[in-house]
Amino acid sequence: MTRNQPTTGPTALRMLLGTQLRKLREAKGVTREEAAHLIRGSESKISRMELGRVGFKARDVADLLTLYGVEDPEARKSVLDLVDQANEPGWWYRYNDVLPGWFQAYIGLEEAASRIRTYEVQFVPGLLQTKEYARAVVTAGSAGITQDEIARRVDLRLERQRVLDRPNGPVFWAVIDEAALRRPIGGVEVMRAQLEHLIDLMRQPRITIQVMPFSYGGHSAEGGAFSIMRFPEPDLPDIVYVEQLASALYLDKREEVDRYSQVMERLCAVSTTPDETVDLLRQIAEEF
Repeated sequence: MTRNQPTTGPTALRMLLGTQLRKLREAKGVTREEAAHLIRGSESKISRMELGRVGFKARDVADLLTLYGVEDPEARKSVLDLVDQANEPGWWYRYNDVLPGWFQAYIGLEEAASRIRTYEVQFVPGLLQTKEYARAVVTAGSAGITQDEIARRVDLRLERQRVLDRPNGPVFWAVIDEAALRRPIGGVEVMRAQLEHLIDLMRQPRITIQVMPFSYGGHSAEGGAFSIMRFPEPDLPDIVYVEQLASALYLDKREEVDRYSQVMERLCAVSTTPDETVDLLRQIAEEF
C-alpha cells in the first residue's frame, strides 16, 4: 500500500486511493460489475471511484478490501486512513460560492502537482497574474456579478498563487502567446505592472516563462490553451487540463497525454529562450 506524502492534497489522494483499489481489483480478477454489486452501487460508480472522481465511504472501501483479499490489519488501516484524508475538504472550499464545480478538481490537482506546464493564448496564466490584472480579467469575464463576488474571485486566484511560494512547490513552466502580452487588459498601467511582475517571477528558480512570438507564424498548439500536470506519486498519471467556456476536460489516457506533451515540447523548442523572454517583455512594456 502506498502511503501519501504529507503535502498531498485531497484531490490527488482520491486519485491515489482509486488507483490502489483498481490494482487490487485487477490482481484479484474481480470485474467492476462484481465490485459494484458488493457495495450496492453501479459499475460506473466503481469506475468513478477508481479514477478518484468521487468521495469514498469507509464502509464501501472496507468491503472492497475484503473482496480483494486484503486481510492484513496494517494494510487495511493504511488504506482506510487514506480514505479519511482524501475526504477532507481543501482550502478552496471556502470559495464554493464563486468557484465552479468543474474547476474545483483543477485547484486540487494544482496543489498536488510537482510540475505544471501550461500554454496560454489570451491571458497571462492565473498563477502569474498581479492582483490588478486578475481583477481586470475577472471583471471582463463576469458581467452582472457584484463587486463582492469579483473581490472573492480575485482573492481565490491570489490564494492559488501561494503554491509557487511553498518550499516544495511545483516547477512551473509557461509558454504564453505574444497576443496575450499585447492585449491591454486593465489598461496601460496594469499591463506594464503585469509585464514587470513576469520579469520578477523569472528570477525564481522553479519558474520558467517563454513567449510564442508573432514572428513564428502558425504552430502546433493553435487549438487553444491547456495545462499538463505531473505528480510526485509514481502511481498517478500525468493529467491534461483543457478549459472550455463553462466546463473543462481532464485527460489522463496515455495517448492523449502523449499528444499534448509532444505539442508542449514543440512549443518550448520554438518559443523565446528565458533571456529573450525578458528582452521581449521589456520591449512590449515600453510600447504600451
